[in-house]
Amino acid sequence: MSQSLRPYLTAVRYSLEAALTLSNFSSQEVERHNRPEVEVPNTSAELLLQPMHISRNENEQVLIEPSVNSVRMSLMVKQADEIEQILVHKFTRFLEQRAEAFYILRRVPIPGYSISFLITNKHTESMKTGKLVDFIIEFMEDVDKEISEIKLFLNARARFVAEAYLDEFVY
Repeated sequence: MSQSLRPYLTAVRYSLEAALTLSNFSSQEVERHNRPEVEVPNTSAELLLQPMHISRNENEQVLIEPSVNSVRMSLMVKQADEIEQILVHKFTRFLEQRAEAFYILRRVPIPGYSISFLITNKHTESMKTGKLVDFIIEFMEDVDKEISEIKLFLNARARFVAEAYLDEFVY
């Protein structure tokens, strides 16, 4: 892990640990309903906590939106150039199509972000909170690493194809 990434991930870890103090909270509008308040439009302000915006740079950001019974976390993965934008889009679409395997992954991210997680009080009751935070931090590290590896492989493959193509024109 790079030295500039460590403080960023530490800030995300502590913010997530603070935000994941969730409790069971029934809907104020509909009896016997328990919906994630962060997902409900027009939720009263007393149920939503102050959102936390953590930014490493302009292209890498995390938005943590806590509420009384759920937390929505949105990640903006580093996209320095057009190739990385395409790779991030394809990679996140691949993950979103398999969202049921990741219990906390949302199928559609918040606009402006690459990928989003939704953690409810049911998740924190059935899973260990520390392990959830560890998973998200490890996910953030691995996504960045995977995108970099795919980009290196793509550049190497493009170089090989270009050399093979240009060899045809050499006498």
